Amino acid sequence: MLWSDPDDESPKELRDAQDMLRRLGVIMAVAVTAAMVVAALVGLR
Repeated sequence: MLWSDPDDESPKELRDAQDMLRRLGVIMAVAVTAAMVVAALVGLR
């Protein structure tokens, strides 16, 4: 990389949006897993 090249750093808004989407993905994965466990337990009764 040359000294004259621009920084590879993305804008703060973009990084914030990516962090929010990453958190949302984790929350959705946990919610779907919990829903499947609850559905399985209800199905056993």
